[in-house]
Amino acid sequence: MSSVLFDVSGPKTRRRSLIASIVSLAGIAAILAWVILTLAAPRQSSGITLPGSFDRSRWDIFTDPSVWRTIGEGLVGTLRAAAVAAILALVIGVLFATLRTAGRRWIRIPATIALEFFRGMPVLLLMLFILLASSWGTFWAVVLGLGLYNGAIIGESLRAGLASLPSGQREAGLSLGLSRLQTKTYIEFPQAFRQMLPVIVAQLVVLLKDTSLGYIVGYNELIRTTMNGLGAFYGNRYLLSLFLVTLAIYLAVNLSLSAIARRLARRRGPRRPGRGHRGAPTGSLSRTAGFPREPENSAVE
Repeated sequence: MSSVLFDVSGPKTRRRSLIASIVSLAGIAAILAWVILTLAAPRQSSGITLPGSFDRSRWDIFTDPSVWRTIGEGLVGTLRAAAVAAILALVIGVLFATLRTAGRRWIRIPATIALEFFRGMPVLLLMLFILLASSWGTFWAVVLGLGLYNGAIIGESLRAGLASLPSGQREAGLSLGLSRLQTKTYIEFPQAFRQMLPVIVAQLVVLLKDTSLGYIVGYNELIRTTMNGLGAFYGNRYLLSLFLVTLAIYLAVNLSLSAIARRLARRRGPRRPGRGHRGAPTGSLSRTAGFPREPENSAVE
C-alpha cells in the first residue's frame, strides 16, 4: 500500500525512526536537566553568594500583594499601548492598501514610497524620532512608532489580499453602479481581511511583543516595571524570578491572542464544498437562496 506522495515505511525505516525519536527525546531531556541544574546551583554576584533560583528566599516577594499590583500596572500599560497601536495600525494599513491600489499614479507612487520608508525603518528609531521631535510623551512615541511600522506591514498584506481576489469581484461591483472606493469598502476589503486574517493577527502579536521597546524610550510597560522598577527596589537576588514571571505573563497573553485568532479563523473559514446554507445539500441551494424551485414532476409535452 502506497500513497500518492510517498511509499509506506518498511520495518527497517520504522525502526530507524523510532531510534531517532528516542535519541532526540533523550537529547532534549539532557538539555532540560542541564538548564534546571544550572538554575538550581548557587552563584556569585557582586561578591555575594546567591542561593539557587528555586530557593524560596528568591520568590518570597511574590507573597506581597503590592508586588502583583505593580506588575498589574505594568501589564495594563503594555496592553493599553498595544490596543491603541493595533487600532492605529489597522487604520493605517487600510489607508495604505487603498492608496497603493489607486488607479492614479500620482496617488499610488507617493503611497508606495511612504510605505516602503516605514517598512524599512526600525521601530525603535521611529519611537526615538517621535519622542525627540515632539512633546507628546513616551506613550504616544510608543503607540505612533508601532502604529506606523505595523500599519505599513498590514497595508502590504491587505494589498496582496486584494490582488489575489478574482477581477470579477471588482467588475461586479462597478457594474452595479458602485464607485471604486465603494467596491473596495463593501466587496473587496471584507474578503481580503478574511483571507489575510492569520497574517494580520500574527503581526498584531509582533506588535504586542514590540511594546517592550518602550523600555528604552522610558515608557512604563511590563518589562520596565518588573526588571527595572521592582528589580532595582528589591535587588539582584530577585532579577531572575522577576524575569521568569514576566516571561510567563507574555506567553500567556500571546498564546491567548493566538487562540482567539485561530477560533476566529475557523468561524470565518469557507464552507465545505457541495453544501449550501446551514449544511443543506447543493440541490436545495436554489430554494435557500430565494429562487423558485423547479417542479419535481415536469413533463415535456
